Amino acid sequence: MKNQEKISHPFTPNPEQMALWPEISGNTINGLGEEKDRRPSPILWHDSDTLEHGAVQNWFWGQGSKEPELMAMRGRRQKVIDQASAPQASIQRTISPEEASQKIKQIALQSGAQLVGIVPTQAEWIFEGYEFDYPWIIVLGVVMDHEQLSTAPEVTAAYEVVDKYIQGWVAARPVADWILSQGWRAKASGGPMAGPVNIIPPALEAGFGELGKHGSIINREYGSSFRISAVFTDLPLQADTADAFGADEFCAQCQICTKACPVEAILDHKVIVRGKEKWYVDFDRCFPYFAETYGCGICIAVCPWSTPGRAPRMAEKMTRKFLADG
Repeated sequence: MKNQEKISHPFTPNPEQMALWPEISGNTINGLGEEKDRRPSPILWHDSDTLEHGAVQNWFWGQGSKEPELMAMRGRRQKVIDQASAPQASIQRTISPEEASQKIKQIALQSGAQLVGIVPTQAEWIFEGYEFDYPWIIVLGVVMDHEQLSTAPEVTAAYEVVDKYIQGWVAARPVADWILSQGWRAKASGGPMAGPVNIIPPALEAGFGELGKHGSIINREYGSSFRISAVFTDLPLQADTADAFGADEFCAQCQICTKACPVEAILDHKVIVRGKEKWYVDFDRCFPYFAETYGCGICIAVCPWSTPGRAPRMAEKMTRKFLADG
């Protein structure tokens, strides 16, 4: 059954969930309408005891406990997360940033990542309340199975999300272990928890693509159908650059994800968030549905860029248009 058919009925949030919601709006925590630039505030995917929406986050996790297969996959994911890192070598090897970056990308791709990018850390990416002293961030992308994702909002789409979080960790750990073997510090990081870094901005800076109207990154080859993991390190590396190819302009005209969202959470215009104009998804509308559908994913599945094989052609077309207009 197509996504549009599944979401045709009005959604009424579960009163049990809504009773757990705090008085403060999630949009306020996110900084919607704030003119001044600041670091992001944790809102979800951190320790529930530290969050205004912690009880709601716990309720979301509880929904998954009703699905045995999903719980089994979450268990496998946790085992991967809990794996110990390799010991750090006592002697710090001197290696050029170019050589180190090339080796890291080779390891990441061999370990299951399809996307790899490297950027120097920016303070504005670190969540408030966190200390972070790694000067470099390596971002990895693992592509999702579009057919499986397109079953959203069914639980089968959640299986695919968990599987790709597992693969993200599996790809990140060998990268971190190699850096540690060279005597430098390194720490693997992946979903579902956010950790100290708001990872979308560094992924954008690392060349993964452009921010889409649905709040996810659009990549020129894989669209929005991928998950992100990372490695933090102090090993000097060579930075990659951002990649703009017209996805932002396309989103300004496209209404597909906006119309497909069952709770009308995807804004059709940009707004100011913590001092920057950007696409934004209304948290207070999105998350009640997200929590009751194992993580939803409809907007990513229906995105035209996510259709397998379509993104490269769209990127080429938009790039030609950009050059012609410029």
